[in-house]
Amino acid sequence: MAEHNELGKQGEAIAKDYLLKNDYQILETNWQFGHAEIDILAQKEDTLVVVEVKTRTTDTYGKPEIFVSKKKIRLLMNAVNHYIERHDLDLEIRFDIISIIKNRYVENLEHIKDAFYWY
Repeated sequence: MAEHNELGKQGEAIAKDYLLKNDYQILETNWQFGHAEIDILAQKEDTLVVVEVKTRTTDTYGKPEIFVSKKKIRLLMNAVNHYIERHDLDLEIRFDIISIIKNRYVENLEHIKDAFYWY
């Protein structure tokens, strides 16, 4: 597996553990619809939380969360709409980013709630 893919998988595992420790129920991981993949679908109380995980070894070129493109946001919104319809859910929806800097010296996680909004 390519090094950047391994880092991404490590970041998703860190994010999942963090969410579980903070009373989120994990519904799905790496859920795919069309060209979109939702890293983590979680629920907390009456809210479906769509989590995009971004992991980098450094923030030299910017914090990981700035690498969530407008195209990715559109894909996530389309995918979650399909997920809601498929599972007949009646929940509030929130889009979060979990931004992780991880290298051999540091592991830093930032949870950005309401990172972008449902249009």
